[in-house]
Amino acid sequence: MKKLIVITKAFLLIFFTIIIIISSFYVYAYITPKTNIYTNDSIIYYDINENNIFEYNNSNYVKLEDISEHVKKAIISIEDKNFYKHNGFDILRIIKALMINIKSGEIKQGASTISQQYIKNLYLTFDKTWERKIEEAFLTIELETHYTKDEILEGYLNTIDFGAGNYGIKEASNYYFNKEPKDLTLEEATIIVGIPKNPSYYNPITNYEVSKNRQYDVLYTMYKNNYIEEKQIKEIHNKELNFHGKYTKTELSSVYYYKDAVLKELQNIDIIPKSITDYKKLNIYTNLDINVQKSLENNINNEMKNTTLQVASIVIEPSNGKVVALIGGKDYSKSQFNRATNSKRQVGSTIKPLLYYNALENGFTASSTFLSERTTFNLGNETYSPRNANNIYANQNITMLAAIAYSDNIYAMKTHLFLGTEMLSNLSKKIGVKTPIKNIASSALGTSEINIIDYSNAFITLANEGKHEEPHLIEKITDDKGNILYEYKYKNEYILNNDYVYILNNLLTSTYDYNMVNYASPTLLSISNELDSKYSVKSGSTATDYWTIGYNKDYLMMVWTGNDDNSKVENKDSKITKKIWAKTINNIETNSKEWYETPNNITLSKIDPLTGKLKDNGVTCYYIKGSEPNFTSLEFFDKISK
Repeated sequence: MKKLIVITKAFLLIFFTIIIIISSFYVYAYITPKTNIYTNDSIIYYDINENNIFEYNNSNYVKLEDISEHVKKAIISIEDKNFYKHNGFDILRIIKALMINIKSGEIKQGASTISQQYIKNLYLTFDKTWERKIEEAFLTIELETHYTKDEILEGYLNTIDFGAGNYGIKEASNYYFNKEPKDLTLEEATIIVGIPKNPSYYNPITNYEVSKNRQYDVLYTMYKNNYIEEKQIKEIHNKELNFHGKYTKTELSSVYYYKDAVLKELQNIDIIPKSITDYKKLNIYTNLDINVQKSLENNINNEMKNTTLQVASIVIEPSNGKVVALIGGKDYSKSQFNRATNSKRQVGSTIKPLLYYNALENGFTASSTFLSERTTFNLGNETYSPRNANNIYANQNITMLAAIAYSDNIYAMKTHLFLGTEMLSNLSKKIGVKTPIKNIASSALGTSEINIIDYSNAFITLANEGKHEEPHLIEKITDDKGNILYEYKYKNEYILNNDYVYILNNLLTSTYDYNMVNYASPTLLSISNELDSKYSVKSGSTATDYWTIGYNKDYLMMVWTGNDDNSKVENKDSKITKKIWAKTINNIETNSKEWYETPNNITLSKIDPLTGKLKDNGVTCYYIKGSEPNFTSLEFFDKISK
């Protein structure tokens, strides 16, 4: 009983607080100037060469009278049945949602009105901070204060996401049915209106049965709101539909993933959400390189024809952080979920370069050895028994060089525990990875889940010789007069030691080096013949995730493959990431074939890759001067006696 009283009091407090805040907003809204809700004459997206790649303009804007009545009735029924009755907020709906959410202990139901959703679309306020929520509430009140319901509904239908890269009712009706919005029938309208709840999931071309179930929900709400008769529900629901499903903007469908990522980045640029409607024209200059994007898309299509796996990939110029290509899925028309920006996956052994940078900075060298054998680690109250791939161990001491080439998990764990597990976590923060890496033993083997664009922060720094730049898709934004509203600010500062980065980058070339073939083969030996330049490369895998990450001075490229449901990747698909990476990186025209310039404080030695001892015909490794291996007296006599 006491618990119920406490919950009731909390509910009433929240409710009346909301009422007070909303009331004060209304008072303020009446005395503020009218907010411009109409979209710009145009928003133009340019690629890195300033070619127009996308354009949104008033030619796609449709007046309310030119939109089918079926669409208007359907959208109001399913999204906001009290739209013409409330003042921006449906109080009864808010109360109902609060009760459901409090009872369940989690957010199960929202209460956003069409007006609130329109503000989100218009001002790109998609994040869930309290600051943005309050801003959204005030803007909604401004909207309702200064504009009619028909004007709000009109704007909403022209900005909503209808899936497959179609924003606004005109694009949607053209794409799905090759019709103008005014010509949409009841059966077509109820399909289209059902899409925005989850644009990828309810795409009728890729998920027909699911979209038909959603159509039934739309039809039922229309019946409940007296827009159609009960008999029409079954009649319309049973009608088969033919879909057009063709893009008119670009043949390169993967560009839509890049465009979506641009919109996501735009949301984090503070000046834009507040001012996007204030300009007659907006020019958004992106870093997209169409040729690189096309090469990436072609190689993904070729390598993934016979698999159900999904993919995410990114190509970056490490010297400046420019994202020149990005793909967030195998086929945008079938899935608009952007795995490059939104999906966090286990990174596997690709985390090890960060681990070994820490090791180099703390006195390790390429010749430093640990015993490679089946090992159980005692971690306080528990034990941990990692395994090498295919249970292959040297059963002797091996060098860091060998550990990198063969991706030896035992060596990695020993290094991680020797240094202290906090070091890996601290380094990831230092180089700009926003997703926290846990301060635990298994982090050394890549159990952390990170998305590609966030994870790229780490490898930009390594590829850029220790200097960090943020990965970014937007270079600048200007208005119709050419005034710069936003421009990326370059940092160009060292955050890692160039000497150790140089050593590490050279060690990472061992992963495809035939000279490293011994008790095991380097992890990327299968693509060695496909590479015509020198790259630092690391692959990583778990049962569900496969990665390949590689770079030189000119380009950093990252590829992930896996299943959305986290099911196991079949063995036949295990080399796909490596092939996509190798073929794409080789197709890209680089500015230079030159490797990184050797720092003054670096020397080289030829060593036995397993023992780390000097060897005339050994593998070349780099060292800080004074840390390179030397012959003992016995080794010297062995050498001169041969």
